[in-house]
Amino acid sequence: MQATQTKAAKPRLMSLDALRGFDMFWILGGEKLFIALFALTGWSFWQLADAEMHHSEWHGFTFYDLIFPLFIFLSGVALGLSPKRLDKLAPAERNPIYRHAVKRLFLLLALGVLYNHGWGTGIPAHSDEVRYASVLGRIAFAWFFAALLVWHTSLRTQIATALAILFGYAAIQLWLPVPGGQAGVLTPSGSINAWVDTHFLPGITYQHRPYDPEGILSTLPAIVNALMGVFVGRFIVKPDARGDWAKAGILTGAGGLSLVLGWSLDSVLPVNKDLWTSSFVLVTTGWNLLFLALFYVLVDVLGAKRLAFPFVVIGVNSIIIYLASSLMNWEYLSKSLFGGVIHALPMPAQALAAAIGFLLVQWALLYWMYRKGIFIRI
Repeated sequence: MQATQTKAAKPRLMSLDALRGFDMFWILGGEKLFIALFALTGWSFWQLADAEMHHSEWHGFTFYDLIFPLFIFLSGVALGLSPKRLDKLAPAERNPIYRHAVKRLFLLLALGVLYNHGWGTGIPAHSDEVRYASVLGRIAFAWFFAALLVWHTSLRTQIATALAILFGYAAIQLWLPVPGGQAGVLTPSGSINAWVDTHFLPGITYQHRPYDPEGILSTLPAIVNALMGVFVGRFIVKPDARGDWAKAGILTGAGGLSLVLGWSLDSVLPVNKDLWTSSFVLVTTGWNLLFLALFYVLVDVLGAKRLAFPFVVIGVNSIIIYLASSLMNWEYLSKSLFGGVIHALPMPAQALAAAIGFLLVQWALLYWMYRKGIFIRI
């Protein structure tokens, strides 16, 4: 992890940071606004919006299911903006990049464990009580293997690998018999994912379930989310005589097609975040492309940089604020600063003011870091 005040050497889209910040905004507690607005206005729209701020119980899809794969996708876009082959470089040139990638992998794995046992709980002393699988761990593995492919293979090989993973993972879930069970069972305890995590995942699973939502098998298709981002990054950075609007149109069309493909598979292979099914990869890739096209047009084409700025402030330090959400009690801090003002407001407005204060203290820290040029990168 390092703090830097220098600009990155690779080309960087402001829309990329803005969309990453928009993604992290909901992790910071943006969903609190909807239930507070419903309490204030009584409008059913806000209640419907709040329903999208919770993960699907099993099969199905909500907006909140998109947050995690969108972050992985954006890490791939950043990688694809300056794809480079390392296998043709001298060892002295490529070895530092390899070392950094390995350090990044293990640092994110360690930080993921720290996040899992945050809020004053502490990492257990006994190794079999530690939850090793994590959100940051999945991000680390997806980026690492996508990077290895970018550094050592052609674009054609990367596309073939993505397709092979999607088809191969679907075949495993649908046709590979579970020892002592049967093939194609996609229940929490009967899936092949549950069997693999039960027998091979060290430590404990999330909430002691039969499977871990960031478990072993389901990490494999997440590499495809990162590779999809790589393909998009290469596409955006490549000059096109047709212009930026054409690029946005192609991204939109590809997003719509991916959504259609994903949902057309739902009857055979249900869209499921916890199992990270191949249909889930296609559906999330579709939404990722649509959101990126929207932000690309608004920020990089139309130049709505002031509108995007609040999200950019979050996006450039996304990992550190994600970790802080597990290690710091933002609610206590916001009550300490704004509690008196909040209680002075009419009762219906207090929940909304509390939600705004909760977000504001986090954004203020990020803004201070932004103004000081402190960008924590891993």
